Amino acid sequence: MNGISAIGVGKSLGLAALLLLAACGSAKDDATGDPIDCRLADAPRFERICTIDRVDSPDGRVIVARGPDGGFRRLLIVKDGRGVIAADGAVPVTVRPSDEPGHIEVAAGEMVYRLPAKVAP
Repeated sequence: MNGISAIGVGKSLGLAALLLLAACGSAKDDATGDPIDCRLADAPRFERICTIDRVDSPDGRVIVARGPDGGFRRLLIVKDGRGVIAADGAVPVTVRPSDEPGHIEVAAGEMVYRLPAKVAP
């Protein structure tokens, strides 16, 4: 019986260690990126609760916009006047100028991200 108990305890400790590593990874992921304003598509105002990371890819510079729930969108920066497009996935994004100078608003799914951008006059 002692051998069975030791194996059970060992498995429990191993599982606990894996859960702790997963939790550490999540906390680290949440802490990365530059803070930006965002809101749910039907919310009345923006809040600084999202982040962005910039990554170079073979197609060009990609912005990874992360929401407060951990969801994210990959946006490819384009130089044809549109600002950004969906870098992957079937859901297109909608881009419009923001009321905040030097920014654009990007609607992607249920989130709207306010991204810094050079807006042509």
